[in-house]
Amino acid sequence: MLSKLMALFKNEPSKKKASTSINTAGAKKKPSQKKVEAGRIGEIGEYKINIQLDQLPKDCTYLSDLLLPNSKSRTGYSQIDHLVISPFGLFVIETKNYNGEIKGTRSDKYWSVSNRFKMYNPLMQNYGHIKALEAQLGEYKSAKYISMISFTMRCRFSIDPELRKIHSDELIVYDVELSEFINRKILRLKAELPAEIFSGDDTRRIYEKINNINIVDPQIRAEHVHKMKSGKTE
Repeated sequence: MLSKLMALFKNEPSKKKASTSINTAGAKKKPSQKKVEAGRIGEIGEYKINIQLDQLPKDCTYLSDLLLPNSKSRTGYSQIDHLVISPFGLFVIETKNYNGEIKGTRSDKYWSVSNRFKMYNPLMQNYGHIKALEAQLGEYKSAKYISMISFTMRCRFSIDPELRKIHSDELIVYDVELSEFINRKILRLKAELPAEIFSGDDTRRIYEKINNINIVDPQIRAEHVHKMKSGKTE
């Protein structure tokens, strides 16, 4: 009987240790919940944009992540996030992944983000992208370009109200309303223009031409990104 009691007494500390180790393991699990990495946030943002663009009318096509030659850019290239080709115009879309209050006007060289830091006016940046496209599509002199800057819903706008109105050819939108604004703009252009600017053959040729010009060489793309990060902006 005594030997049994001694055995129970010896086993009791080991049970407490096991219980402690389980609790400790449980406590260690909580800090392992890491924040989503910046790259992953970018992927999610692009996925959301692609969902929006997939909702466009059937006579619209789009290209994403374009790197086009641009002799007027300091890097020698222009990187365009998205290009929507519609019968009534070309929508050149620049996406921004900021969090906070966005302040700026058309004429300001720099816009502010929650008064903490500045970014180059995205409309001016996108103007450079449009010029790069114009240089490649010289045969389409009558092409109409609509500049769109897409921000996430983590932002709020303190901008020129005209940049939110559908009659403008420069639009600031949230990513979740991108397809809505493009559809509304196309409807307005249909009402304003006597006929379509591009035929079905035109839209296909534009798509094929830009797709063929698009630079996919990873080394060239890496050099472009490096120069951009070094402060040599477009």
